[in-house]
Amino acid sequence: MTMLAGRPHTALLIVDVQTGVVAGGFARDAVVANIARLAQKAREARAAVIWVRHESEEFVPGTDAWAIVPELSPQAGEPLIDKRYGDAFEATDLESVLAERGIGRLVVAGAQSDACIRSTLHGALVRGYDTILVADAHTTEDMTRWGAPPPDQVVAHTNLYWKYQTAPGRIAGTVTTAEAQFGPS
Repeated sequence: MTMLAGRPHTALLIVDVQTGVVAGGFARDAVVANIARLAQKAREARAAVIWVRHESEEFVPGTDAWAIVPELSPQAGEPLIDKRYGDAFEATDLESVLAERGIGRLVVAGAQSDACIRSTLHGALVRGYDTILVADAHTTEDMTRWGAPPPDQVVAHTNLYWKYQTAPGRIAGTVTTAEAQFGPS
């Protein structure tokens, strides 16, 4: 039901599943395995798989911390979007990549639940995309020493929050890896 006319396709958007980003992530191995399953499902459905990498002083291009985790491999032709802000749309060519492919629905997975995932979910929804979060395919690190809830609660709250998100003319919500679908919207 996307607000973007002529964009019937769905893409899997994998955000910041980089070695340094997810090293201390909650349920890291299970989340990475779920993302691998999602990528396979998307490829089998001939849906786009789009990768996002965060660049910063901590995540310098070409370093191990910046690299996509070794369990996941972007395939030839799958776009890699480099970003410097939480929202993967901000100051990147993500919007043009999606427009070129007729994509109006995003299935989102990755890290960090309480930062780049939330920012990107909102960025997509306000730009008119149907935006689905995969509830068992995102993670965050333990930030309790700075007053955040434990990471399992951050993930659960992000899922609860997005499950009930609404906007006129757009669909938001959550699915599990098993429930995720990549056909036309």
